This record gives sequence, C-alpha cells and structure tokens, in this order.
Amino acid sequence: MEELEVPTEHLHEEIHEAAEEAKERWILYVALSTAVIAVLAAIAGLMGGHHSNEALLEQLKASDQWSYYQAKSIKSEIAGSTAKILTATGSKVDAADLKQKIDKYETEKTEIKKQATEFETSSHEHLERHLNFAKSVTIFQISIAIAAIAILTRRKLLWAMSLIAAVGGTWFLIEGFL
Repeated sequence: MEELEVPTEHLHEEIHEAAEEAKERWILYVALSTAVIAVLAAIAGLMGGHHSNEALLEQLKASDQWSYYQAKSIKSEIAGSTAKILTATGSKVDAADLKQKIDKYETEKTEIKKQATEFETSSHEHLERHLNFAKSVTIFQISIAIAAIAILTRRKLLWAMSLIAAVGGTWFLIEGFL
C-alpha cells in the first residue's frame, strides 16, 4: 500500500519560517526608527550650529557697541576737562559750546548702551537655543546607540528604551524652536 504524504509536515515548516520572519520583522522597525532619529539629530545639529553662530555674532556686536560707548565717554571727559581748564585760565573760548558737546555725548551714550544691552540679550537667547539643540543632538545620539545595541543583542526592551530617549531628544528639539 502507498504511504500517504502528510501535508502538515510541510505546513509546519512554513509556519516555522513565517514565525521566524515575524520575529525578526521588529528589526526592520528598529532600523526605520533609527533613520528617523538620525534625521532629527541632523536637524538639531544644524539648528544648534546656527544659533551658536548667531550668539557669537550678537556678542561681537555688543562688544563693538560697548567700545563705541567707551569712546563717547572718553570724548565727554575730554570735553569736560577742557571746559574746566579753559574756565580756570579765563580763556575766551565758549564753554557753552563744550557743554553742548558733553550733553550730545551723554545722549549718544544712552542710545549706544541700550543697543549694546539688546545685542547681549539677543546673544544670550541664541545661546540658550543652542544649548537646547545640543542636548537634543546628544540624546538622539544616545538613542541611536541604544537602538544599535538592541539589534545586536536582539532585545526589544532596549529598542523601547531607545524610543523613550528619542522622545526626550524631541522634547529638547521642540524647546529649541520655541
């Protein structure tokens, strides 16, 4: 009598192969999530660099304004001293003209000081944004490293930790934009 072929053996092999594929499918998701995290890290890095440069430029502008302020202060002091000397020596030079110059310098100094302070404030704001973006990049890099370890060790828990870290990096990324 002929031996009947049992179709369940073949079916069992197919089920086992499908189960193996399903087990390893999460690795594809790890790779995709890691790619998204890398893009976010690149954006954060670019924005962090931009704000770092802007902070530096604003600080340079503030420094220039403070130098200009000092120059006006020196001119004011020279004019004041000159007026005192001319008055003490009884010179016929118009002291009122020097007094007008001193008043002009003092008015200019007020505006210069205001601009310098605004530049310093802007520099600090850019620096704060830079720091948020830098934190974001760091956390994204840690997240990517944890995802790589998750793939190597085949541990889904590590992938979950990687995603949680990515959420933290996203928080700082959003903070940087606000």
